[in-house]
Amino acid sequence: MYAVIRAGGKQYRVAPGDVIRVEKLNGSDGPVEFPVLAVSSEEGQLSKQSDARVTGEVVEQGRGAKVIVFHYKRKKQYKKLRGHRQAFTAVRITEIASGGQSFKAPELPKKETKAKRAKPETEPAEAGETTAKATAKKKAAPKKTAKKAAKKK
Repeated sequence: MYAVIRAGGKQYRVAPGDVIRVEKLNGSDGPVEFPVLAVSSEEGQLSKQSDARVTGEVVEQGRGAKVIVFHYKRKKQYKKLRGHRQAFTAVRITEIASGGQSFKAPELPKKETKAKRAKPETEPAEAGETTAKATAKKKAAPKKTAKKAAKKK
C-alpha cells in the first residue's frame, strides 16, 4: 500500500518505512501528519479518501549540498558568485491509515552502544622518565628539512 502526500509544495509517493526529505518543517522532533491526496487500495487502484491519514517521525534536520549560482556577462567585467544550501527535514513514514485499515512500518532495531576500551599505558623509553616526558620526546622528533634551491647566477 502507498499514498500520495503533499509537503512543502511538492507531492511524494510514500509507503510505510520510507524516509523522505521534505522542505524544512517548523517544529522539532516528534510525530508529523501530512495531508493525503490519494491512497492505493488492495487492487492497486488510487482513490481519494477523506478519512485517510499519513503519519511520520522526524529523523533528521539539516542542509543539503551547496548549489553554486554564478552570474557572468562577458566583456562587461561583471561577475557575481552566490552559494545556497537548502534546509531539509528527513521524515520516516510510520503509518498509513485509510478506510479502517492501518499499515505500519516495521520497528527499527535499536543500536547498541559499544563499550569504550581502556587505553593501554606505554612504558617510558628510559628508566626514571615519566610517561609525559616520554610522549613529549616522541613529539619533538627531528623534522626533515626541505632542500634549498641553488642560487641563480
